[in-house]
Amino acid sequence: MEQLRGTGVALVTPFKKDESIDWNALEKVIDHVISGGVDYVVSLGTTGETPTLSSEEKLDIMKFTFEKVNKRVPVVVGIGDYNTSDVVKRLQTCPLDEAVAVLSVAPYYSKPSQEGLFQHYKAVAAASPKPIILYNVPGRTGRNMTAQTTLRLANEVPNIVAMKEASGDMIQCMQIIKDKPKDFLVVSGDDALAFPQIATGMDGLISVAANYFAKDMAAMVKAALANDIPAARELHYKLQDSFDLMFEENNPAGVKAFMAEAGLIENVFRLPVVPVSAGLQSRIAAFRKNYK
Repeated sequence: MEQLRGTGVALVTPFKKDESIDWNALEKVIDHVISGGVDYVVSLGTTGETPTLSSEEKLDIMKFTFEKVNKRVPVVVGIGDYNTSDVVKRLQTCPLDEAVAVLSVAPYYSKPSQEGLFQHYKAVAAASPKPIILYNVPGRTGRNMTAQTTLRLANEVPNIVAMKEASGDMIQCMQIIKDKPKDFLVVSGDDALAFPQIATGMDGLISVAANYFAKDMAAMVKAALANDIPAARELHYKLQDSFDLMFEENNPAGVKAFMAEAGLIENVFRLPVVPVSAGLQSRIAAFRKNYK
């Protein structure tokens, strides 16, 4: 699981104006992030607008990503839902041979208890042919997975090897880092907090911003992991205002706005996600113009 140390990027799903998947743009994004120095890619994370993709489209994206990455970096696949039995079925039927791990978001909307979260992940891990990365993002799921539940899973379920922590709670994060098993990885799920979180002991970042800022995000994480705090801090503050712009209205609308300004993708979404407002788009364009 050392492959998961460093910078991962949760790939966006580019769409054409007719809202079909833009395969040429997806290949361009994959090449952009790999040439920028990311350590691995995450296909079908929620940043990829997976709730609006059909089962067939998800399978096609997974296969396409494996093909275009072509083993240049490891690939993690996102498979998560609020229906445990559906996640189990997908894990048993998806062609995951080329994946190094599965990122599985905590069940959303149903707001299970901590015991429910434990039993969900225990069932998911038992069904998975690949190691499981937990994903705690209570701002989207409606339920925080506590440090105690995370540590219980890390200690009791062998196929659970890492955690993407996006609670924004630094005390909770430090509790996990302090008490986790030695070989259990904890990675940040928050671009704006990645630098201080790595400084406290996290093992890297699964980034949204790296879809656009691949080079600087990868360099910042690399410096932080090497304990080069001055270099990491300089890059963090260079990027800080971009994080505010990127997440002001919606993810992935913010990062797609940056990418569309650069000509990487079309600024197209499937409802209920819409492009950022004209005012925010203008501020993003101005930021890009002055970013060196």
